[in-house]
Amino acid sequence: MKKLTKITSSIGPKSESREVLTNMIRAGVNICRLNFSHDTGDVQGAKIDMIREISNELDTPVAVLVDLQGPKHRIGNFETEDKFPIEPGQKFVFDTDPTPGNSQRVQLPDADVMKSLGAGDRILLNDGKIEMRVDAVSADKIEATVIRGTEIWSRRGFNLPDTEVATSVLTAKDRVDLDYAVTKNPDWVAISFVQKPEDVIEVREFIKARTSRPIKIIAKIERPNAVERISEIIAVADAIMVARGDLAVEVPFEKVPAITRHIVRECRAMNKPVIIATQMLGSMVNSDFPTRAEISDVATAAYLRADSTMTSEETTISNNPAFVAETMAKILAYSDADAIENECVEGCVIDDTVENDWSYSVASVAGLNNAAAIVVFAADCDAAMQISCRRPDMPIVAVCKEQVIASQLCISRGVMPVLNAEMFDKRDAFAAARRCGIDAGKLVVVDGEEISLRTIK
Repeated sequence: MKKLTKITSSIGPKSESREVLTNMIRAGVNICRLNFSHDTGDVQGAKIDMIREISNELDTPVAVLVDLQGPKHRIGNFETEDKFPIEPGQKFVFDTDPTPGNSQRVQLPDADVMKSLGAGDRILLNDGKIEMRVDAVSADKIEATVIRGTEIWSRRGFNLPDTEVATSVLTAKDRVDLDYAVTKNPDWVAISFVQKPEDVIEVREFIKARTSRPIKIIAKIERPNAVERISEIIAVADAIMVARGDLAVEVPFEKVPAITRHIVRECRAMNKPVIIATQMLGSMVNSDFPTRAEISDVATAAYLRADSTMTSEETTISNNPAFVAETMAKILAYSDADAIENECVEGCVIDDTVENDWSYSVASVAGLNNAAAIVVFAADCDAAMQISCRRPDMPIVAVCKEQVIASQLCISRGVMPVLNAEMFDKRDAFAAARRCGIDAGKLVVVDGEEISLRTIK
């Protein structure tokens, strides 16, 4: 039983050895996420080289995803490393003074934030455990009232759910990281803390100025203003990641499941892949087995027909990252094959476009003929991704001549990339299907605008 839903896995201290990473890919990992919030430069470059080598050794396309840190905001330092007491109702000041802080004030180093905040805006610190409301703003300080929280300490990250910060989505660090990353030819770049479609356009122009490689962009949705403009952001991005961690801090947590479902459906309608991320198997950082709730969470992502689920700490600091990947793959494979559930969520409303009409026709022909697979000769990603977004119940074998196309298609649900120039040139659909373990049944073959029905004999 093979899964259709893909797995994106973060690579970190416990998963960056060749043996572990090889076992993870064998277990079902399709995309390796490199978090540039941590290791950067040559360290991440060496990981990219190793991923490519393992992919070649296993003859299995694997995508490389570079995830930029983005404008993560933090308060300044305090007088000591101790935690300072605060209490609801008290006043607290954020200012530009670099003097170490205390229970009454602390530096806020970001000038862009100081300019953007207004009276009534909320400041959430330490993953939302501390909430403050802005009372007044002047040129060099922000006066606030503590709403929730009992202690505060140095360098806490903060979120601004009510504020659009007038800043570039690319920090100085991101620019250095991306300058280096493009020299290593990643397949995907993820942008953190996207607020508006212009953020995606800015990064795309930055990349185009530095490389001719068609690097694709994932917009991470983790801010309320991104949710409000989701259709515009999907339109300019190549894929979307629902980053439920920061999103659940910045919007009421009870809204996150509904927002996730809406984004998945919107992405499918607009022919863009979508990844669901954060704490999917979080307990496996310290446990050999997931909780029942986590199992259901992964299965729900498959039932929603998201393109990919994601692991974070589960594969960076747990003792057995390969077993985490194997566990997720088992859940996805069984859920993807659940005909009753899939029958209940058949299709979604799609935009009335020539591309969607065409891809829906391909999927319908495959379904009506009970095809074993759809074989696409993929000169680019478009056709395979569009057919994938119609969510046919059979695999889509994408025969590719270029490594970048095969790797980028690793994100799309049900797409099994086959990197083989000879099969591509000869248009050998039967050989490609057999490479993916399909040796009997009908094939719907897509070659440009031509669609044909063939039977493996």
